[in-house]
Amino acid sequence: MPDPSPAATLLFLREEELRQGIDLLYFAARDFSHTADALLAEQGLERVHHRILHFVGARPQMPVTELATILAITKQSLGRALETLLEQGMIVQKPGTSDRRQRLLSLTEQGAAFEKQINDRFRSRLAKAYRDAGGPAVEGFRKVMLELIEPEDRRRFERQGAPGR
Repeated sequence: MPDPSPAATLLFLREEELRQGIDLLYFAARDFSHTADALLAEQGLERVHHRILHFVGARPQMPVTELATILAITKQSLGRALETLLEQGMIVQKPGTSDRRQRLLSLTEQGAAFEKQINDRFRSRLAKAYRDAGGPAVEGFRKVMLELIEPEDRRRFERQGAPGR
């Protein structure tokens, strides 16, 4: 006997649709991230370095503790990656104005140029996908992605603010 529940009538909630959704997320994340891998490798950097550049570029003077929270990595892991970016002259670190123990991060000119070079590739790929999918699909995608992230992070994506702010 078929399941009479309302959820059973929603075709997009069928097991095969959910499994395909998971597959699509894996493939999209893999291929989207791959967009930057060659540029990062040329600089001896990894994906974590790009994520740091991306979020610090979106919010100059970002405290290290906030960045560690956004990236969901330990301060120790973040410290190793930051050290590389500091050595390469892509990030500067300054003490906080009210709390000198606080470390505030900003991109250097070189870091901003590199972050832009990588993100231009991402923007191009995303813009094409958005154009091809159309406005309603883009809004649907946004809604689904917002539901996938933790509720406390959703506030970062309010329409008037830029992501990561």
